Amino acid sequence: MTALTRFDGVLEGLAARHRLRRLLPRRGLDFASNDYLGLADSALLRRAAREAIDRGVPVGSGGSRLLRGNHPEHEALEAEAAAFFGSEAALYLGGGFQANQALFSTLPAQGDLVLHDALIHASAHEGMRLGRADTRSFAHNDADAARDELRAWRAAGGQGQVWLAVESVYSMEGDLAPLADLDALACETGAILVVDEAHATGVFGTEGRGLAHGLRAEVLSLHTCGKGLGVAGGLICGARVMVDMLINRARPFIFATAPSPLDAALVRASLRALQAGPGLQAAARKRIRHAHDMAFHSCGLEGLHSQIIPVILGSDSTAMGLAASLQTQGFDIRGIRPPTVPRGTSRLRISITGQVTEPEISALFQAIAACRRGGS
Repeated sequence: MTALTRFDGVLEGLAARHRLRRLLPRRGLDFASNDYLGLADSALLRRAAREAIDRGVPVGSGGSRLLRGNHPEHEALEAEAAAFFGSEAALYLGGGFQANQALFSTLPAQGDLVLHDALIHASAHEGMRLGRADTRSFAHNDADAARDELRAWRAAGGQGQVWLAVESVYSMEGDLAPLADLDALACETGAILVVDEAHATGVFGTEGRGLAHGLRAEVLSLHTCGKGLGVAGGLICGARVMVDMLINRARPFIFATAPSPLDAALVRASLRALQAGPGLQAAARKRIRHAHDMAFHSCGLEGLHSQIIPVILGSDSTAMGLAASLQTQGFDIRGIRPPTVPRGTSRLRISITGQVTEPEISALFQAIAACRRGGS
């Protein structure tokens, strides 16, 4: 058997289990992206792009930040982001995955513990895999379980720094971390609280600053720029000494071509738009409230917390079949299967984006209800 025939067998096996992934074109109403504020294709960012190009901001960086790739737009964004998110410093990287990989592979040292929520992002797991610290998970959104794991690690001889890692809004569940309880735990134990704000930035918190803003513990936060902010890249915000360590030791930062200076200029424009008034955030919150009402009245979905609404169906084939049926009706919605979510929890992940209206949201949930009644 050659390598190529082996790959054929792997792909055929995925297809048989309804787990074969393919790239699909954009079609229909956007209930799949993370463009929560509708900025990605907005007149606001198109105008900002034209203005930036007119004042000479380049599209490409040409190299890593430590060579010639560093640009005044990167540094201006980092200064403005640190002020906006309430940190000493910020570091702009090419994406949220790269940022998590850099953070977890660099800052927690040998002898430390990364204590993480069981449902934390795959990018955090990738960073932990590359790092040297011990790792332990705790039951999802259970601060008491986190405390028990920490005590067990200490009792077994663990002596190092604890890094308590969570998402503020979970990307597949749509629920919120109990940050007040976790903040108290971090203060009590001296842990550094690492909060991935990827799905909160722009939507939650004062002026879209996220849910970790104003916590009492030492906080290191991640804000991705390709979701609510509508552009690309990732911002790590925290103490200056941690940012300086990343600049000096984080391989995903040191050896990567710097993000586009034009993207940095556009992220600056998104942050300014959030500070200019409550319109973007208020409109998103209004859409979310309407979606929660429709999800309950049409589909009986309860306990919803955010713009991410999971419809858990169980089997891979059921999830993919319902997604396909909805796509034929003009709704761009995707089925999510393992390993992205735990086995037996395949689902539709409905994302309430800034590209849809309240009548379109109503139509989606009515279509889901009709499909489920019909057995699709």
